[in-house]
Amino acid sequence: MAAIKGAIWRMLDERMSYEPLPMGLDAAWDRAVGLAGKFVPRRKKLLQQAERILAFEKEYSKLTDARLHQAALDMRDIFRCNRDGPLELERAFALVREVGSRQIGEKAFPVQIAGALVLNAGCVAEMATGEGKTLTATMPVTIAGWRGRGCHVITVNDYLARRDAEWMGRIYRFCGLTVSFIEQQMPPEKRREAYMADITYCTNKEVTADFLRDRLVLSNSKGLCSTLLKEMVTTGKVTDRLVQRGLNFAVADEADSILVDEAVTPLIISGQAPNPEQIESFLQAADIAHQLQPETDYGINPRYREIELTEQGKANLAKFAGGLGGIWKGNRRRMELLTQALTAKELYLLGKHYVIDNDKIVIVDEFTGRMMPDRAWRDGLHQAVEAKEGVEVTPPKDTYARISFQRFFRMYRKLSGMTGTASEAGDEFWQIYHLPVVSIPTNRPCIRKNLPKVVLPNESAKWERIVQEIRRVHDVGRPILIGTRSVRASEQLSELLKTEKLEHQVLNAVYHKQEAQIVAQAGQHGKITVATNMAGRGTDIKLGRRVAQLGGLHVIAAEPNESARIDRQLYGRCARQGDPGSAQGIFSLDDEVVSRYAKSSIAYLRKRYSNSTGDISSLLVRSVFRLAQIKAERLALRQRKAVLRTDHWLDEQLGFTGGE
Repeated sequence: MAAIKGAIWRMLDERMSYEPLPMGLDAAWDRAVGLAGKFVPRRKKLLQQAERILAFEKEYSKLTDARLHQAALDMRDIFRCNRDGPLELERAFALVREVGSRQIGEKAFPVQIAGALVLNAGCVAEMATGEGKTLTATMPVTIAGWRGRGCHVITVNDYLARRDAEWMGRIYRFCGLTVSFIEQQMPPEKRREAYMADITYCTNKEVTADFLRDRLVLSNSKGLCSTLLKEMVTTGKVTDRLVQRGLNFAVADEADSILVDEAVTPLIISGQAPNPEQIESFLQAADIAHQLQPETDYGINPRYREIELTEQGKANLAKFAGGLGGIWKGNRRRMELLTQALTAKELYLLGKHYVIDNDKIVIVDEFTGRMMPDRAWRDGLHQAVEAKEGVEVTPPKDTYARISFQRFFRMYRKLSGMTGTASEAGDEFWQIYHLPVVSIPTNRPCIRKNLPKVVLPNESAKWERIVQEIRRVHDVGRPILIGTRSVRASEQLSELLKTEKLEHQVLNAVYHKQEAQIVAQAGQHGKITVATNMAGRGTDIKLGRRVAQLGGLHVIAAEPNESARIDRQLYGRCARQGDPGSAQGIFSLDDEVVSRYAKSSIAYLRKRYSNSTGDISSLLVRSVFRLAQIKAERLALRQRKAVLRTDHWLDEQLGFTGGE
């Protein structure tokens, strides 16, 4: 019956997957509603409600553990029967707060209670790094667990899913709830058991993959309703193969990483489709691409990451492909093959977009710097990169089911999230997910010193200035964290530091196995850490002894990201929980973001400062960098909306097939 009940929940969840984004006047009205929502004084009201919750502390602190446990069970019955109201909610939050104090020795601060109220209201809570988001989530998650329909806490990796489930599990179990977690290698029986728990910690990849597998199981039946009726009177073989019980409530940790940065990343379930002729064609395309010249045979649009063949390039393609035969006979197909090969050659770079690990191409997450061995680029691009690098070309796979993360998370009945950087993506959270963003103040005032950005005329001058700054701060004894955008840049800086005999640690996709240890030591006296993007790493950098007196952690951004939000994530690694710290960006006119999104302005600035070798920072130069980021952010939002509309169109056109 549990499986049948889960399938019924799924049927209702599926109805939500077909809700399209508003268009035309509806879209304008929707944006206006979101804009007006920014002026609603949510934070003030929530902080006032948090104070009312604190008033129950005297009542619950006097109870013995046995009586507090019984009070939790009584509260569970109230929420399970939907007999709760505002007063019951406040008492429940106060109760969970007291349980947290006794079970793990951490009592939520008023701002954490306010953040928990934001999550319970179905919004995104913006809470600074180190403000205790993991503990904050326990209050609304406990409420959701008491309601009996399940709650998913979405994290960015398996380590955090296990850690948080075990760490916070003592609170949930004391409150009469079951808690579990999902790991990558977990078998279906264990997954089913984990999803049947009241609270399940999992990653976005695992929960989405399990959803697709369940959809594949259901797609083989004639229909969900007929399947349910049949299984009521038979052995229930179909629903016994399902692992999930529905998509009720999800709390996304690092919400901007999961719901924005990875939003359009499709999760695909596929199978092997060996095709020797096709593999050979990828090798041939790489050989032809190597013989063609940029500008003469093809043009490159770095902003939209597109390659377009010139007339001469098309003629050369016809000449080179003339004697190949087979798949190369068709003009359209050979154009597609060559375009993919040229895209791999010009736009996908070793050490930035991927690394070679054990003679295999492994994608590097652009936002976190982590390797993603379980992912591959689509439509032959992965094979094109393999052919370019001369490693074994893997056979393309047949797609059985696919879904983008943003479409999947829109299926939840209730969705909320928490992150340290949400305000920059506030419009997108509203337009895509109808999630308002509420900024929660820090428990202690943030005393971070945000130093003015420094801009140099070229890349070599930038690296020289960064090394000088590292030397200056290191001589004081302060720890330093330098953020780069690529593995290549981190290795380049590492070589420069070796030349200067400055001991340091490197954290990138190549050295990812030492991540937790490197991050844990990054705040110690005199430490120098070079890291690719720190987004979603989930580990706080704690200051060592006497470091606070020296000024705390100093963060240097070696290149601006395509979103100011990602820059702020890096800066947020210092000055946590009232600690001292400082942050500064040291950029150059050669940096990718401005080269792609402010091409004409940068050309003017390069000409103007062609004879300069030092700092060229000015209001004009800094504004060009910010405008480039704004253009990049707007383009990314348009692309994500386009993907969501395409998903909806495919549902309408191909829905009769029962596939994704």
